[in-house]
Amino acid sequence: MRLAWWDGKVRTLVFDVLFAAAVVAGTLLDITNNGTLRWYGAVFLGVLFCGMVIRRRFPLLFAVLAPVSQVFPSVPVSIAAYTTASRKGLHWYTAISAVIGAVVIVVWPVPGRSHLSWAEEAASVVLFVGGPLLLGLWVYQRRALLAALRDRADQAERERDLRSERAVTAERRRIAREMHDVVAHRVSAIALQSGALTMTAPDEQTEKVAEIIRKTSTSALTELREILQVLRDELPGEPGHVAPSIGAVPVLVADAESTGQAVSLDLPDPVPEVSSMVGRAAYRVVQEALTNAAKHAPGVPVAVKIVAEGDELSVEVTNPRGVAAVAVPGSGYGLLGMRERVSLAGGRLETGWDGGVFRVSAVFGLKAEE
Repeated sequence: MRLAWWDGKVRTLVFDVLFAAAVVAGTLLDITNNGTLRWYGAVFLGVLFCGMVIRRRFPLLFAVLAPVSQVFPSVPVSIAAYTTASRKGLHWYTAISAVIGAVVIVVWPVPGRSHLSWAEEAASVVLFVGGPLLLGLWVYQRRALLAALRDRADQAERERDLRSERAVTAERRRIAREMHDVVAHRVSAIALQSGALTMTAPDEQTEKVAEIIRKTSTSALTELREILQVLRDELPGEPGHVAPSIGAVPVLVADAESTGQAVSLDLPDPVPEVSSMVGRAAYRVVQEALTNAAKHAPGVPVAVKIVAEGDELSVEVTNPRGVAAVAVPGSGYGLLGMRERVSLAGGRLETGWDGGVFRVSAVFGLKAEE
């Protein structure tokens, strides 16, 4: 036997066992009052008990066994009619159970019932067979309706999630188009103009500055293209492009030094192995810290220190106080975005002044999962 025969509920199995035991005990009492229990009587009681216990799985079997119960046969007949109708619905099982129940009510010999008229017999059939039969059919239809409603609710939830996903995808693609049409266009114009200036520069210093602007613009275009690919759910990266990671920090520092920024790098050799999410977060922390130092404290030395100790990776960028010669507009979300990126990578970020030195410190777990 399996618990699924009782709808997966232990209490249903316990109820069926107790109910079967009560019916068998009543039948046994009736047999002992009328004579001696013989071996075939014991076999009959065992079969009756088993049939009543598994009546939910084999309702027709119980309908066949119900008439042999000598104690209130209308009770097992009613239960058989209800069980068959509630489990099978409009099925030939249900029709057979109803026919057996009607025959039992009309012709089964029960003391004191021989004086009933045909109208009383018909009323008994309607009461003990028709009523449970209709109740079982109603339960069957209600169960089917609830299952259909659950399926519709699940389908509606799946469709809602699909619509939400499509809306998010459409919005991401719209943002990607806007960034491509506006930001990428302007950065491309800067790169082209600086490249032209490199070719027509009147002196070497101007040519050097124009070349730095051109390289920076080209790098910005590459990273912008990567962002656009992410927004379009495409795989980022292209041949020759260095993905953001700890191993790419020296390239980032070299680019900053090419613009005239004094940067010292302390990076362990070999580079510690971390997950791609932690590597991207550490790279972006260094990148944002160098950008902030160049904007708010140009000309001051910047120290980048990356240390792997135990199960933690520490990234620290420090620079003394400085004065910006030209006010550079900022979005105001640099530190906030940095903090969100570090938090998503499972790390913690601390920023602020420490004795005249601005410190950006991020700590990650070396075993952090994606």
